[in-house]
Amino acid sequence: MCWCAGREYSLLFGAFFHLTLPLSPLPMNRTDRQILHIALPSIVSNITVPLLGLVDVAIVGHLGNAAYIGAIAVGSMLFNIIYWVFGFLRMGTSGMASQLYGQRDFTEALRLLVRSVGIGISIALCLIILQVPIREIAFLLIHPTNEVQQLATTYFHICIWGAPAMLGLYGLTGWYIGMQNSRFPMLIAITQNVVNIVASLSLVYGCGLKVEGVALGTLIAQYAGFLMGVGLWWRYYGRLKRYFRRNGLLQRAAMSRFFRVNRDIFLRTLCLVAVTLFFTSVGAEQGNIVLAVNTLLMQLFTLYSYIMDGFAYAGEALSGRYIGARNRLQFQATVRRLFAWGGGIASAFTLVYAVGGNAFLGLLTDDAEVITAAGTYFGWALAIPVAGMAAFVWDGIFIGATATRGMLQSMAVAAVCFFLLYFGLHETWGNHALWMAFLTYLLMRGIVQTILSRKIIHHAFDE
Repeated sequence: MCWCAGREYSLLFGAFFHLTLPLSPLPMNRTDRQILHIALPSIVSNITVPLLGLVDVAIVGHLGNAAYIGAIAVGSMLFNIIYWVFGFLRMGTSGMASQLYGQRDFTEALRLLVRSVGIGISIALCLIILQVPIREIAFLLIHPTNEVQQLATTYFHICIWGAPAMLGLYGLTGWYIGMQNSRFPMLIAITQNVVNIVASLSLVYGCGLKVEGVALGTLIAQYAGFLMGVGLWWRYYGRLKRYFRRNGLLQRAAMSRFFRVNRDIFLRTLCLVAVTLFFTSVGAEQGNIVLAVNTLLMQLFTLYSYIMDGFAYAGEALSGRYIGARNRLQFQATVRRLFAWGGGIASAFTLVYAVGGNAFLGLLTDDAEVITAAGTYFGWALAIPVAGMAAFVWDGIFIGATATRGMLQSMAVAAVCFFLLYFGLHETWGNHALWMAFLTYLLMRGIVQTILSRKIIHHAFDE
């Protein structure tokens, strides 16, 4: 099943790129090449990130006890949520670093890197200190069986020590993207997966460890990624050390801007997490079949997001760069080309899903009842690429412009629409109401950001 799913991913992505080439502007101009230079490595990074958890599950899945799989699933979910919430460290750093790159202000860019990595590690140390109450609160919400809880506790208390590496790496990754370099984050992500596979297999099958071996393998991979990130900086950016000045590192205005930008992204992320968890929870309340259908169809959104996030990263880096350089013409050209690529990608994904989506679902499950039920809701999933395209593109542009208040406002409006629509329709529409609310949520994010964009662009260049 894992091999088949992987083969189907390859078929879908191959079909996507085949269909996208005619939609892309050929011959590509300089702006297109700049976009792809950042977007393509970012897409590879996005695809490799979930492999860390997948490898862990695959290893324990052959140990003969389903509780091992449950423990890894619960533990991975907890860390995914924790790191998701603190993703502002990457996004905020990316936007500010890209503007400083455009201004050629390497002194402040280095201060920003130190602030971001330092604050990330400080947050991580707080998580380590508070690991017991965090674990207890999580288990109160999840309710795992006693055996799964014991194993998940072991996994959690080992992997929590990787928080400094993960949150520190967020700052480094955001800084690299802001400096127009998405190749280093890609190399780091690939290295983490290779180290995770080798370390986990060695500890589980070579040393006889079980959940502990998988957790230690993940921990080793996390620090390998962080150390590689630092090593790459030292090797290729070390010459910038001459620009570093300690005075001003904790300057009030700079720190205030850092926390304001990241506060807005943090609150936006909480709204996003609330919608995502509610979507899963409501699906579970409607029975195993509906939960399975919603989970499978959401994989179509996940695949699409891997690609579009890469172009959002390009939007972060390039829009911030041209705002910092006060180059309005090139900024406008970048925005136009990002939406051109976004439109082409949305069209290609819609076509690929319409042609091959059912085959993809058939490879993920052989349950005829689930596949039949999925057909009832497949039209909603088919509309995801078009509904979500503008939100992905604007997110990148808004981050590059450090217009995080606009991101928060659009997310808040979209989340309110999501909950109002669901609770207004769920008694008569059932699961269709949940999907309609989700699509409206994606669409509203793009609509509100489009409305706000003129004011934000005016503020970025004219004030």
